[in-house]
Amino acid sequence: VYSDNFLKQWYQRRVRGCCLDVLCVTDTSSRMITLLLVLLHAATALDNGLALTPPMGWLNWERYRCVTDCVKDPENCINAELFLTMAKHMAYDGYADVGYQYVNIDDCWMERTRNDAGLLVPNPDLFPDGVDGLADQIHALGLKIGIYEDYGTHTCGGFPGTRDHVDDDVNLFASWGIDSLKLDGCFCNATEFPTGYPLVTKALNATGRPILYSCSWPAYIGNKDKVPYGDIAENCNLWRNYADIQDSWDSVANIINWFGDNHGMLASFARPGAWNDPDMLIIGIMGSLSSRARHRWLSGP
Repeated sequence: VYSDNFLKQWYQRRVRGCCLDVLCVTDTSSRMITLLLVLLHAATALDNGLALTPPMGWLNWERYRCVTDCVKDPENCINAELFLTMAKHMAYDGYADVGYQYVNIDDCWMERTRNDAGLLVPNPDLFPDGVDGLADQIHALGLKIGIYEDYGTHTCGGFPGTRDHVDDDVNLFASWGIDSLKLDGCFCNATEFPTGYPLVTKALNATGRPILYSCSWPAYIGNKDKVPYGDIAENCNLWRNYADIQDSWDSVANIINWFGDNHGMLASFARPGAWNDPDMLIIGIMGSLSSRARHRWLSGP
């Protein structure tokens, strides 16, 4: 368990500690080159001071998916009322008191096309006051709001991706008061991730607003030995490592086993501000887990 003082000191030393090493170089030109490299690293790495402990919150995807027709299915559609209701549960039922902060909107929140200015547009049927209006209400409860996008041409649900619109999208999210960005990797070649995800990091830094950055970078790379976890940890607050979780014990067990088999490698990259992400907890969401599976989940193997 990290103390608040330790976490603050650790973060403050992330760059300054590197700079102290420069003073040990006696040759003036070498000192200058080293200093420039340190400053360049500081300018490109994620620098938001967030996630000093693993971030916690609520995400709609596994339970509500991409249900956008609130007329046909009002009990399950992903509208502003759903997110505000969950925010109130977090604020009033004790979840916020133990560290749950983020109410996260996943895919399908936007219109199918951008507007004439090239900007993303929230679905007005789902968010009549806009995402910024919802953000104001969630912030008033003392909580934070997250949103979803995809680095590819489209999101996994077929909505506009952030390709060729990184600065516009990130600045728009900041103007709405967004506190967290989940960036997926559909409709994109994984070979583009080493430049694409850091491009978003740079844009997030430039907004001046602390926005938690959740990356799907490793999840789309089949060979774990080729995942550049060092670079990912410099650019993301957390990153999805493995397959999407599903509402079944087989899925849960598969993810647990994968992390168990690879924990030695994964743990070496985790630190305050940068965490491995095994995906959502799905305890009891739809009741499809068998009694035996639920018993094992609660009591251990």
